Amino acid sequence: MQLRIFYDAQCPLCAEEMRQLKFFDHRQLIELQDINQVDFTSKYPHIDRSEASDILHAETNEGTLLLGLDVTAQAWGLVNQKPWIQLLRTPLLRKASDKAYLIFAKNRFKISRLLTGKERCDEQSCGVGKQFD
Repeated sequence: MQLRIFYDAQCPLCAEEMRQLKFFDHRQLIELQDINQVDFTSKYPHIDRSEASDILHAETNEGTLLLGLDVTAQAWGLVNQKPWIQLLRTPLLRKASDKAYLIFAKNRFKISRLLTGKERCDEQSCGVGKQFD
């Protein structure tokens, strides 16, 4: 494992992105942890669940904490997919893309409803956890 991502599996768009990441993770470099799991706080006391709900969190195998689009860029880079995402981390685009990400994160359930027809997942609607075992 090179990257552990703490994501919101109740968000349809978030769950779908994690499914896509794991599909391309042939070398098993990414570990996914749902921030909604019952024992999350005891397993990861150093990650604030509320903050992780507001902005995507991940940690590297060295223990470095990554946030937001830094997580997204690192993850897609590890699986050698979506190289355009790396452009969002360039100095020219970084500030604007970070602001756009925060707007998305704050409104992800409304955006999910618009794009997928469902605002939140439950275990049956998104198959949370089953794809990642």
